[in-house]
Amino acid sequence: MIELALLICVTSPNPCVTCRIESLSQLVIGQTQPRGGPHAEIMALRAAAAQGVDVRGAMVHVSLEPCAHHGRTPPCTSALIAAGVGKVVIAILDPNPLVAGKGVQQLRDAGIEVEVLPTDHPDAIASRELNIGFFSRMIRRVPWVRMKVASSLDGVTALSNGQSQWITGEAARNDGQAWRARSCAVLTGIGTVLADDPQLNVRALLDSPEGRIAAPRQPHFVLVDSQLDIPLDAKLLKTIGQRGAASAAYAQETIDLIAPRAGFIYHASQNDEKIKALEVLGAKLIYMPEASSGKVDLKAMMSDLAVNQEINELHVEAGFKLNGSLLKAGLVDELLVYLAPKLLGAGMGLANLPELSGLSALPAAQDLVYQSVDLVGEEGSKDLRIVARVRGRDTF
Repeated sequence: MIELALLICVTSPNPCVTCRIESLSQLVIGQTQPRGGPHAEIMALRAAAAQGVDVRGAMVHVSLEPCAHHGRTPPCTSALIAAGVGKVVIAILDPNPLVAGKGVQQLRDAGIEVEVLPTDHPDAIASRELNIGFFSRMIRRVPWVRMKVASSLDGVTALSNGQSQWITGEAARNDGQAWRARSCAVLTGIGTVLADDPQLNVRALLDSPEGRIAAPRQPHFVLVDSQLDIPLDAKLLKTIGQRGAASAAYAQETIDLIAPRAGFIYHASQNDEKIKALEVLGAKLIYMPEASSGKVDLKAMMSDLAVNQEINELHVEAGFKLNGSLLKAGLVDELLVYLAPKLLGAGMGLANLPELSGLSALPAAQDLVYQSVDLVGEEGSKDLRIVARVRGRDTF
């Protein structure tokens, strides 16, 4: 999970793409670089040139349709055409309207054979899952929202006095860091900030089976704070501008291409003095009130995060009130739940989410589909990790 998370986070908000070129039993691979850097096809062609591999007539496998427009980089279709490759196998078409089939057409117009895999092919499914946030932003115009919850086996997320550290073990907490790392942004509410004063960033080094791995990017943070109650000395504000860590896998020049951590505060207050003070600290203030309640308009916030802030995956780590509001509004796509083998009795937990109480009929229940169920941790101290997706939410 950690290696996958770090792979995704390097490229966002662009999709994570891999290109494989096969020529006369020789194989070269390229991966999309941080935004503004070369795409996977260019990296693979450069690797072939460096290794003396002749790519004329070669077979190219790419996990996402090559781009056909000139953005921050030239079109990848032009590079493949100029290189004289023979065939391009595409796992899945690009949902970006600027591409969306145009890449396939340009290649075919140049006489290159193109094969697009069926949508139920394992490679097509894997590519879409790897970039589900990008697909969500391009098609639905909202991020893919994943809510993380840690609780005891009896569903308690915190004791009645609010204490919640630590319900799960160290391995589960480290695994949670990896899910943070793959997200574009981490969302929380003012209640969590006032209660815990968290940083909600990614540790510089993550533990994996292969050893300690440097996290090359810090996800942005998103704070829902209707009345701008955040203290000016909150730890969260001090993380604005943080960068990832260079490593053998990602050199400093690569890290420098990745945008530093930004802080987005969505509010419904017209406190100009507090707004200016927070802006001085580097936060981006976004006024987005809901007309009827005076709170933040959560649906409008999700749209803004996708369209204006280019957030693909949004990782939610909030209290039960904001979690409940997001679920009630139908804004959560997936639940990431860690269950500790403990019974804590009465306390705050999943049962306290407002929209999950008071059902009078079972068909009214929120229907989920298990994506994975795994044990996380060392023998004798394992927690259960469940990834459950809202049924039908991924059919866009």
